[in-house]
Amino acid sequence: MTREATGNASFFDGYVERRRAVILVFGPALEIVENGVLVAAWPYAEVRRLPPPGGLMRLAALGAPKGACLEIDDPQTQADIARHCLLLLGEKDAPNLEGRKRLVYGLAASVMFGAFLWGGVPRMAGLIAPAIPVDWEKKLGESADEEARKTFSGKSCNAPKGVEALQKVSRRLQGAAHLRLPATIEVVAATTPNAFALPGGKVYLLSGLLDKARSQDEVIGVLAHELGHLEHRDHLRRLIETGGAAMLVSLVFGDVSGGSAMVVIGNSVFTAAYSRENEAQADAFAARTLNALGRPAMPMGELLVRITGADGGGPSSILHDHPLSADRLEALKAADKGETAPPLLSEEEWAALKGICG
Repeated sequence: MTREATGNASFFDGYVERRRAVILVFGPALEIVENGVLVAAWPYAEVRRLPPPGGLMRLAALGAPKGACLEIDDPQTQADIARHCLLLLGEKDAPNLEGRKRLVYGLAASVMFGAFLWGGVPRMAGLIAPAIPVDWEKKLGESADEEARKTFSGKSCNAPKGVEALQKVSRRLQGAAHLRLPATIEVVAATTPNAFALPGGKVYLLSGLLDKARSQDEVIGVLAHELGHLEHRDHLRRLIETGGAAMLVSLVFGDVSGGSAMVVIGNSVFTAAYSRENEAQADAFAARTLNALGRPAMPMGELLVRITGADGGGPSSILHDHPLSADRLEALKAADKGETAPPLLSEEEWAALKGICG
């Protein structure tokens, strides 16, 4: 799909009361770009009109953080938004919402079937994933979470001080990343050195990765990388690529937690790897987030290299899901601005996080 940049807009991210000058780009979703960097992407079907102050068009998105909004005063940009966002409704139009929502989803289903017949679902996953509504993504995430808990016999790690340290890291990372959806990070007891993201905002950090880590920046870098996958909806692309027609049928009929979807989720949550392009984009996202916090990105690469030496990047390690190429390692080095701020955690907090499983 071609991308067409439009006029300027003002963006409030929902975290900081600050007006940000952005450019809107009409791609697979409504992309919000600041200084050449993508800061948010709102699916067209989730964009809603808010009561405007004066003559402005004010917009919000169903899956965006509370308080996040766009303000547009350019008539041409407003017209372009109205043309792309078919569910652009205010509160007074609420009674017609379900009918128009079904219409848009029906059109999306037709596009998905056309994509399948034309080039196959795996090849079109990059176009299909951004069109999936957030509520469907969350249902997929709930199903994936159930499968994840079946796979790992280890317990959730809930040592109070460790949980406090993890929550502190999560708040700092999400505040710097400006995610379209809030994320929940959980540590699970498992010897495998790994971390992974699920649709809808869940991130699992396995205690085996904490055991391998020599510094908090190594772990924080991996978590920032996983948040990048969430922001870019890479998990959805992976499910669609792996599931093919079975996942397509589930999406078209809205049965995202039904039988065919569960088969796909069970087979793909832990077996399919991200593409090299997805990994490079998640690395770049992590580097930007860490740089905003004044922390280095390179320790994440050092951790992955160390794990490669320890277990050869076996099928259950983080290197299976996130193979570290020489190009990626060089890109991390180039993007790294070093340490300009104190560590996110004190030594005591870092020790508590390392010992979160007791």
